[in-house]
Amino acid sequence: MKNFIFISILFCSAACNHKTLKQQLFFNGTVYAVDSSFTITNSMVVDDGKIVFVGDEKSARSQFEFETETDLKGKFVYPGFIDPHSHFYGYGQTLNRVNLVGTTSWDEVVSRTVDFASSHNTGWLQGRGWDQNDWIEKSFPTNEELTKQFPDRPVFLKRIDGHAAIANDFALNLAGITSATKIEGGKIILQNGKPSGVLIDNAMDLIEKIIPADNDTQINTALIAAEKNCFAVGLTTVTDAGLNKHIIDCMDSLQQKQLLKIRVYAMLTDNDENRNYYFQHGPYQTPHLHVCSFKYYADGALGSRGACLLQPYTDDQSNYGLMLHPLDYYKQQATLCLQHGFQMNTHCIGDSANRFMLHVYGSVLKSKNNHRWRIEHAQVINENDFKLFDEYSIIPSIQPCFATSDMYWAGDRIGSQRLLNAYAWQKLLKYAGIVACGSDFPIESINPLFGFYAAVSRKDQKQFPTTGFQMADALTREQALRGMTIWAAYSCFEDELKGSLENGKYADFVILDQDLMKAEVDNLYKLKVISTYLDGTLVYNQTN
Repeated sequence: MKNFIFISILFCSAACNHKTLKQQLFFNGTVYAVDSSFTITNSMVVDDGKIVFVGDEKSARSQFEFETETDLKGKFVYPGFIDPHSHFYGYGQTLNRVNLVGTTSWDEVVSRTVDFASSHNTGWLQGRGWDQNDWIEKSFPTNEELTKQFPDRPVFLKRIDGHAAIANDFALNLAGITSATKIEGGKIILQNGKPSGVLIDNAMDLIEKIIPADNDTQINTALIAAEKNCFAVGLTTVTDAGLNKHIIDCMDSLQQKQLLKIRVYAMLTDNDENRNYYFQHGPYQTPHLHVCSFKYYADGALGSRGACLLQPYTDDQSNYGLMLHPLDYYKQQATLCLQHGFQMNTHCIGDSANRFMLHVYGSVLKSKNNHRWRIEHAQVINENDFKLFDEYSIIPSIQPCFATSDMYWAGDRIGSQRLLNAYAWQKLLKYAGIVACGSDFPIESINPLFGFYAAVSRKDQKQFPTTGFQMADALTREQALRGMTIWAAYSCFEDELKGSLENGKYADFVILDQDLMKAEVDNLYKLKVISTYLDGTLVYNQTN
């Protein structure tokens, strides 16, 4: 017993004597802790991948002995950026597909596809990023020229929002799609009585299910390439909004081998394979991977007129949009998620879809709670429904760049009155208490500073409009920063682990060249990431 007491005293003495430890000191900077007090200080101490001190340099030096010291040279430190809604693996796939972002016409889409095919001469041609709203001719294209260029090779090109695509005739024929084909929750656009090639929402599944799946080598290559680009823009955690078990297993395997380091909050795709496995085995969590949620789709997108509205589209009076499943399906799924301890996160764009899902959540959750169920996008809300976020503790997961991307044409789709309650970040914040600020990349840019700029300025990168778009719903800089750090972490049940620079949390942080809180507003999207750290280890440096 005496020996035990003696050993315990020695252990306590060693543990309490900080100066015997070997820590990392980061000093001479401006450190934004993003804690509850929004502390701003000048140094931070890291030990074994965790933060052990945030405060002034003199105090740090009096308490600790350092193995390494990093002079921040007056630069600015923030918690590692967290994207609470992205498609990390999908983004990695796009790096080896036709990039159609920024195309200004259908002719340019075809031209880029032809150029890509010249160096990728076998198999399916896939691409993503076209948006007819950016063209002079804003109606959906037809596949005539695509079929002419590729008469015997399947082509499938997704719209930027992922809720519409165009396929050539060869691909349509492989899928057995004709003018008589019908599918619930989707639409096959006809031109002169035959398929035009444009497929909306669930109709895309008819093509996607016959495209050969990536093999493990292709999956791993895509994940590693995506991680490199994420670290370069300061992202240390990404939420992948919709994955199958096999992709998650590949991520886990790479992470266990330390070949993939980025932290991933994985939302499970709504399918039987995922439900059968995860409802039986329960949530799964490692320091780098967290699986405890399902991603559902209520409706489509506003740009392709698939978002489900309470009243018809202003520019298409016969169209209300569509729900992607029978209405009782969502109540059934909500019940299952609650029973098995999984978070439910549902894509809702239109005011009808948002109203319906808010009431579905309420019917299952009953009252305020800590289940942290989310509405993904929460884009158009009826003025009578904002209060439901508060009543049932529902988190709005928003994408600030959507406001500045859609502002040119959103009024055409829904009219000026409904537009007042669209992209309404401050209204959502008033009732929900937090907003999780993501990007939905690759729909928008991977760079979280673009979202920060859009949230604060409500302008595009040409500084349009000069006074900002619906500025009453702009976020303050502190709100925007919290939205991409601690509030994002909270929306993923990880606020005790990350999202702020506080003792005991992961030493995930990013160093910027300028101060997000003070830089000229029109320059915010131009700020540069100097370096990114994960577990206190440098994973990106600007000189790399």
